[in-house]
Amino acid sequence: MVIINGIECPTMVTINKAAELTGVSYSYIRSLCLTRQIVFVKTGCKYLINLEKFVAFLNGN
Repeated sequence: MVIINGIECPTMVTINKAAELTGVSYSYIRSLCLTRQIVFVKTGCKYLINLEKFVAFLNGN
């Protein structure tokens, strides 16, 4: 989490960055987005993944 003006904000990363940080393939993360199994926001043509919730998903939480 990032704190901005005293407000906790989630860490949002691109699919490429999430793949780099977790070792999970780009295509698998993208398919999780397309099937709405993980928390993301689509901005234009980019998917921004909520990193904390993605790691929780990977850990089975």
